[in-house]
Amino acid sequence: MGAVENPVDNKEYRIPGEAKEILKSLASKWEDVADANSLQVIPLKGAMTNEVFQIKWPTKTENVSHKVLVRIYGEGVEVFFDRENEIHTFEFISKEGQGPRLLGRFSNGRIEEFIHARTLSASDLRDPDMSALIAAKMKEFHGLEMPGPKNISLWDRLRNWLETAKRLCTPEEAKPFRLDSIEEEISLLEKELSGDRSIGFCHNDLQYGNIMIDEKTRVITIIDYEYASYNPIAFDIANHFCEMTADYHTDTPHILDYSKYPGLDERQRFLRVYLSSSGGQPSDNEVEQLLENVEKYKLASHLFWGLWGIISEHVNEIDFDYMEYARQRFEQYWLRKPALLGSLGTTPDVVSADGNYPA
Repeated sequence: MGAVENPVDNKEYRIPGEAKEILKSLASKWEDVADANSLQVIPLKGAMTNEVFQIKWPTKTENVSHKVLVRIYGEGVEVFFDRENEIHTFEFISKEGQGPRLLGRFSNGRIEEFIHARTLSASDLRDPDMSALIAAKMKEFHGLEMPGPKNISLWDRLRNWLETAKRLCTPEEAKPFRLDSIEEEISLLEKELSGDRSIGFCHNDLQYGNIMIDEKTRVITIIDYEYASYNPIAFDIANHFCEMTADYHTDTPHILDYSKYPGLDERQRFLRVYLSSSGGQPSDNEVEQLLENVEKYKLASHLFWGLWGIISEHVNEIDFDYMEYARQRFEQYWLRKPALLGSLGTTPDVVSADGNYPA
């Protein structure tokens, strides 16, 4: 997930020696950098999969500096995605002019071009003008023609993550989440949504920290492609809507506020911009059909990130209450399922905040 600047004391010691050598080699090629060894390190707050740092060097021009981004991969997170595939995606998207350039790689991370743009905040996602820019950019992103097979990853990924969560959890941890029933839920959703043929290259993690804007040009850039793959475009949109309930830059970043989930008018407005951004005006029926699918894929998003939270609790050392985050996502799944799936929506009682199901 994304990150924003959080200036603190120099943390050069956190940067691996291998990465420092690449950084110094890069800086030595810039004639206006007085000393390639005088790099400054600024941790960026808000990342929940990797450690991310802004690196900058003072130049001979006052108040001007060269900047790059260093991403140190989180330990154990390979369970979520194939790192080599992610690098190939990063390089392809960069060549398409859609994201930062790859400047170097080291054993447990990489160095990226620093984009001179502002990372969005939680409140930006609710701004109508900003939301319209995001909708148009998402449509463009979904149209990327990635090399290789265009197979949907969602259902296999959910099943793989479920097996991993079961393997990592103790019986006591697994019981409140009803993990033994989730395979059936995945199959139910897959069957219910089997008629959806609107597939595109999806980001799958379009929260505000993974979106940047150039304030002068109003150009949107989508970053961080670790979870990107071909998927139903309605799943990507549903996930984006769910991210409007989050603010990862508070004292309780794991707490979600579902009163902030976008209302009907807001969702319809987003979908109209999305559908019209490639030319032509969508019919009311097209908007309503996409909206119906988006709402159903919201359930898949809850399972996706609920399982991610359970696994992350066991493999990630970043300071974040992953299990409470997971509890909220599963809670929303069971709460919303009856209304969205009708007669298919018979569910067990919803897990409560203390980790138990009501009697």
